[in-house]
Amino acid sequence: MSSPEALFQASNSEQLGVTIANGMGTIRVYSETASSIELCILDGDDPRQVTSAIPLEPAEADIWQATSAELQLGTKYALRVDGPEGPRNRFNNSLFLIDPYSRGVVRESAREYHCVVIDGQFDWQGVTKPNIPLEDLVIYEAHARGLTRGNKALPDDLRGTYAALGHESTIEHLKKIGVNAVELLPIQMLISEPHLIKNGLINYWGYNTINFFTPHHRYATAAAIQAGPEAIIAELKTAIRELHRNGIEVIMDVVYNHTAEGGAGGLTYSYRGLDNSSYYRQDENGNYHDTTGCGNSLNFANPRVVQMTLDSLRYWTNEMQIDGYRFDLATTLARNEINHFDSNHPLLRAINDDQNFSETKMIVEPWDVGLGGWQTGNFPDRFSEWNDRFRDSARRFWLSDVAAARNSGSHWNGVADLATRLSGSRDIIDGPSGPLGGINFITAHDGFCLHDLVSYDVKHNNANGESNRDGANNNSSFNHGHEGEAASEEIRIQRRKAIRNLLGTVLFSSGIPMITSGDERGKTQNGNNNAYCQDSVMTWLNWELTRQQQDLEETFSYLTKLRRENPVLRPKTFGDFSQATAEHDLLRWYNTHGEIMSEDDWHNPECRTISRHSERVFEDGSKNSLLLIIHGSETSTEVTMPDISGAQGFEQIWNSAHETPSPHELSTQGTASFAVGEKIEISGTSMMLLRVC
Repeated sequence: MSSPEALFQASNSEQLGVTIANGMGTIRVYSETASSIELCILDGDDPRQVTSAIPLEPAEADIWQATSAELQLGTKYALRVDGPEGPRNRFNNSLFLIDPYSRGVVRESAREYHCVVIDGQFDWQGVTKPNIPLEDLVIYEAHARGLTRGNKALPDDLRGTYAALGHESTIEHLKKIGVNAVELLPIQMLISEPHLIKNGLINYWGYNTINFFTPHHRYATAAAIQAGPEAIIAELKTAIRELHRNGIEVIMDVVYNHTAEGGAGGLTYSYRGLDNSSYYRQDENGNYHDTTGCGNSLNFANPRVVQMTLDSLRYWTNEMQIDGYRFDLATTLARNEINHFDSNHPLLRAINDDQNFSETKMIVEPWDVGLGGWQTGNFPDRFSEWNDRFRDSARRFWLSDVAAARNSGSHWNGVADLATRLSGSRDIIDGPSGPLGGINFITAHDGFCLHDLVSYDVKHNNANGESNRDGANNNSSFNHGHEGEAASEEIRIQRRKAIRNLLGTVLFSSGIPMITSGDERGKTQNGNNNAYCQDSVMTWLNWELTRQQQDLEETFSYLTKLRRENPVLRPKTFGDFSQATAEHDLLRWYNTHGEIMSEDDWHNPECRTISRHSERVFEDGSKNSLLLIIHGSETSTEVTMPDISGAQGFEQIWNSAHETPSPHELSTQGTASFAVGEKIEISGTSMMLLRVC
């Protein structure tokens, strides 16, 4: 086998998959253990029929190759592979297999797929990637279909499609709420698991990829699907171009850790039939090492698997103009030959070194389900990591700790852990990227949505057909006194304030904020915290809003505006306790008496009120100085405004106790609301943001 370095930097002449040159098509396929590989040219009208079977010849130790005039743009084809028997092999020369490098895969039936040679030419009209700095990023996690499927302002044929993503109606919403990066759940070619299909369900989230180069067809318009893969790709590229034209980046959630072929008893579509022993981690007896919980794990100890992943990333980065990636279960991608996580893994090094990715956002989910799977804080600096500690801390402080105090009269936790998260989680994410090494989130596709997090104590997943056994049981949620939707207005008011507190926490913290689609307007999934198989109004973004939902969306838009307008809310480095410098913002914490927090304050579980002063000094001597007051008890409290050097007073610019931003907050008069040393009352479980005048 070629050296890893040579593989990762392969020239065009060494590319795998199909290339067209001088009127001839060449296909190159990797298999280390196959004894024969055939290129099957399929009938244009009936792709179940083979018109030509062309043998591939060994070109290198593990690469098979054939060149034919029959392999042209638009040609339909598949692979047939044979090889030796053995516990680690799954060869079956009667099956049509998908070329792993195909750019166009067509589904004929649940078991039948074929490939199409595509061109991919597209007019980008001079539109380039926005290249938004990390510190300015506000990520919006959304489903490519679910984001627009319920938008009745769109033509029926566009709703729930790639075309709808680039429609002015969608773009208007994204710009209105102040997000500038859409993180799409998986859009690479995927397959639903047989047990879901049997129950009349589908894999809606899409974490079941069967090809890493082809866009999933189901999210295209009916017209594009009818026209074929070229039209599907063009439709997706158009959406990406229009989002870019409006300053919005596109991040792809990618699932390279496993494939849709499942466990040992799963179906064979591609990799298993080409070279099961090379593509998948397994022991000598052919038992899969499953660190993903999905039946198989791709073998990232094999340089060819690393190469395929890098080639896929380059294709989406360069040809599809994708701005960044979120790597699902990324620990699996960095497991070495003995199945241990390696922060210096060849894949991670190659991504760092590849100039194709110099401006590309790289985000990892830093865990998997295998031994030693939790690796938050251990990925190289190049990668921003989903911060589960932030999620858990924010939920505990605003929800489960409040519930505990209602039930027992005392809180479980004070302010120390939340303050650590607010200031960038330096205890776990402490690299040169500073707080930008962490992605702060409260909710994601997996788990309760934000409305349900404050409305349900337990999951309600019966619609999934698994007797409510699926989904997480420990959610740190709080229903505020009533399970579900039929709550009193008093409870609804409490819930809405809790949502505002959580949104304020994620947007006013150091690090990169991520919001889940629908949370900005209080979408519910009726208590389902594992809606992976629900393609319905349960999971689609709601576009017909109540007054309260409109108010919440207005508040969210205002909070993102505050983040944009105040650089001190989006620092690139960790704060300095002593002074503001050119490299670091000033960061200080005060107790309710307006005094610097003491050790006793930090360790007291009943210390539930804290004020954060953050200040940036610009080259011209001007300042951006804010005071954030956080109060995590249901009883109101009194806070003394701290004596901050140079402060003349404080202007309130947001209070989470208000359903919407007040006229005073929306104004920019710059007049002080409170004096230094003044005692002010803070409502129960609320946040207040003030400008230091």
